[in-house]
Amino acid sequence: MTTKTRETVAEVVLKKLPEGWFSEAASVAVDDDEILIVGALGGEAGGDDVARIQAFREATRDERIGIAQELEHTFGRHVSWGAMSGDTRALFTTVSTPVMTRLRFDERRVLDTLIAAGVARSRSDALAWCVKLVAEKEGEWLGDLREALKKVHEVRGGGPRS
Repeated sequence: MTTKTRETVAEVVLKKLPEGWFSEAASVAVDDDEILIVGALGGEAGGDDVARIQAFREATRDERIGIAQELEHTFGRHVSWGAMSGDTRALFTTVSTPVMTRLRFDERRVLDTLIAAGVARSRSDALAWCVKLVAEKEGEWLGDLREALKKVHEVRGGGPRS
């Protein structure tokens, strides 16, 4: 999916959100499977952030479902939601997409070690754990890669048409 397509999806999503839901513009993340909408909730600092998020989730459920159905029909992707309050971030209805991969002996051995140590229950869990660890430890580097990819897509878009 191109950066332009992601930006277009995000623009459409932001126009669909009712005013007053969030204290600032929601973040919209898009991949080939899912659109993730996360917004910051206003409210008193130091309040019960978990309760505030839960109240938002319950109060907006029907509207969120309607918006999600419309966006899913338009873009062919599942729509997931989340909210932030203070330092608390909660995601709801997110997609868990299976990813097929082929691993050689040493790579499988890493996953099996994580299972044997009780870090993960299965190879799938172990692989997800590894991905989360890379994202946590190399987040800045991954951000740099994403920015570089935006430039690559821009250059490709301006290239010759054959």
